[in-house]
Amino acid sequence: MHERVTRSGLRVAAIFDEFVNEEVIPGTGLDSEAFWQGFSDIVKQFTQRNQELLQRRDQLQRRIDDWHKQRRGKPIDGNEYKQFLEKIGYLEPSGQSFKIRTQNVDDEIAKISGPQLVVPVMNERFALNATNARWGSLYDAFYGTNVIPEEPGRERGTSYNSARGELVVTRTAQELDSIVPLEGASHRDVSQYEIRRTPEELTLVAHVDSSEYSLSSTDQFVGFDGEPGTDPKSILLQNNGLHIEIQIDRSHEVGADHSAGVKDVVLESAITTIQDCEDSVAAVDAEDKTAVYRNWLGLMKGDLDATFEKDGRTVHRKLVEDRDFTSASGSPMTLPGRSLLLVRNVGHLMRTEAILDQQGEEIFEGILDAVVTSLCALHDIRGSNAGSNSRMGSIYIVKPKMHGSEETQFTCDLFESVEDLLGLERNVIKIGVMDEERRTSLNLRECIRAARDRIVFINTGFLDRTGDELHTSMHAGPMVRKDPMKQETWILAYEDANVDAGLSTGFPGTAQIGKGMWPKPDEMKEMLDAKSGHPNAGASCAWVPSPTAATLHALHYHKIDVQNRQADLASRQPARLEDILTIPLARGENWSAEEIQSELDNNVQGILGYVVRWVEQGIGCSKVPDINNVGLMEDRATCRISSQHIVNWLLHGIVSQDLVLESLQRMAATVDNQNEGDPNYRNMAPEFDNSIAFQAACDLVFRGLELPNGYTEPVLHERRKEAKQRYGV
Repeated sequence: MHERVTRSGLRVAAIFDEFVNEEVIPGTGLDSEAFWQGFSDIVKQFTQRNQELLQRRDQLQRRIDDWHKQRRGKPIDGNEYKQFLEKIGYLEPSGQSFKIRTQNVDDEIAKISGPQLVVPVMNERFALNATNARWGSLYDAFYGTNVIPEEPGRERGTSYNSARGELVVTRTAQELDSIVPLEGASHRDVSQYEIRRTPEELTLVAHVDSSEYSLSSTDQFVGFDGEPGTDPKSILLQNNGLHIEIQIDRSHEVGADHSAGVKDVVLESAITTIQDCEDSVAAVDAEDKTAVYRNWLGLMKGDLDATFEKDGRTVHRKLVEDRDFTSASGSPMTLPGRSLLLVRNVGHLMRTEAILDQQGEEIFEGILDAVVTSLCALHDIRGSNAGSNSRMGSIYIVKPKMHGSEETQFTCDLFESVEDLLGLERNVIKIGVMDEERRTSLNLRECIRAARDRIVFINTGFLDRTGDELHTSMHAGPMVRKDPMKQETWILAYEDANVDAGLSTGFPGTAQIGKGMWPKPDEMKEMLDAKSGHPNAGASCAWVPSPTAATLHALHYHKIDVQNRQADLASRQPARLEDILTIPLARGENWSAEEIQSELDNNVQGILGYVVRWVEQGIGCSKVPDINNVGLMEDRATCRISSQHIVNWLLHGIVSQDLVLESLQRMAATVDNQNEGDPNYRNMAPEFDNSIAFQAACDLVFRGLELPNGYTEPVLHERRKEAKQRYGV
């Protein structure tokens, strides 16, 4: 139990109270007593409404379950199903056409298409790395990944391998020739880059042998660092709104081997970053929430730092500075050194013991997030660090796991009250709507309408959306296997419909249309081959798992002009609602026992590999080896789909409880072996009854039918608290 302090009727955990009063409020211009009174008023105003929205979810789910139970074994009539969903209010009436009206949006969101990182803000090292990933070395991205194959003599090794470096330089020159080509020559053959001053302008000249060449598009040269003449420190180019810096230093180990002295090519990479308080963190109590908010506060104040051991040495990391250049017109220019930051709050479901309300009940965590993340952001809006993140004076909050326009409106009303509490003008707090729940994707345009004055972001999330599809349609019948699910009618239409909704409501030039995460952080060659599909689909941003991945993914936005692509897509036939409503049922599949076992083991191993780190170590997102020892990014969304898939197959008799339990126990030993090098790891096998993590995995499966919307949070939070108490964390 926490020691608590009473603040305007709220019972606040002392550790959290001290943080807010001594670290956050000073410098904001707010009075502490007035803040707590206003916060208390918000809790009173929104608690019952939040609870009613959750009850509405449950009511709709019961009616959908009953509808499917009554028709068990019969084909689903699409028209009848659609009419039923309209009758119960699950499908909302579609209103007249409209355009969003959001104002004061930073260019990184409104105008620049590029990669987006998502990072657990609870880990200060990761939070800093992501924020500093606005610029990334293309040389390093090629050298350190499997994009460049490790042939004999050209391995990565522990020190610089010039033979491998030669391949990197050649590949980079090929990319430059594609993105910022020279007229009649290749960047690979340049012996000198010269910034030439004429009476009218500064120009870029590339020397090849005794000849001189210009860029094919001379307006791609936008600036430089150093003095006019040969061998400036760097040359700044631009393509599709993204910058490229060619860095020159003939004394550098790499530059010395390059005919033009190019030591590196640096790309503008992670244009935006979502600092995550939700799926990728494990924050279950007041101490955890305080740690999450403290790091977000440090980012907003600009003073977050981290010290850690890496490769046997102590590293101190802090936020990088902006980057100064001389423009092509000869005037000084400054470009942002850091990614523009959004913060993802939690959804409407969970409560938090950080604060108890007037009735002694835990308040809703989403209400707490809205107030405190906005309060921290005041230091960027009007504090000593003003403008270091948003130069337009906006606060960007991504809101996940909302169900339909009612819940979107609730969030917008909550943000309005937070603005009043903090003395902000209306619509300073912007909203990003995660299109990852079935009721939202079916009613996305109406969700956008509810948020049309503050919306800056929509994106698809295949995993959570699939988890919700499984749970919502649980009683319709057994579902297809997970891998074929990616090609089902509903998901292809859902991905298109997300883009269609953004284009038809005026997102281009104002707001982001996003796509989901690349899940394999070690498979960068595969990502480079495949992820161009996201900008080609009209997405102005897409998620990547690391700064290196952001640099590589930036190449896709250089080669695909998203603005032009969106203009082309705006005239296509929109995705059909009927297709999104197509339930991914297994239709006549006659799976063998081996196929069923393989699917079950794959799901079980993924659940255990993720849950054991979440529950036992408080790691909310990490690279987890799958059943084939391929590292995959796992978070609560992946856990939700895997657990709900097993629940569905249990319900419909594809697998038995005994078979699932046997798989759980066998895969627990496999996961233990995969983690044998971790000194902090606690084995699950063979003492299964004594393993909190193993019991959590069992809960997700055997209690999965009763979990609200199939969410994993209730089980994970409960079991993590149990682990912290047992182990004295």
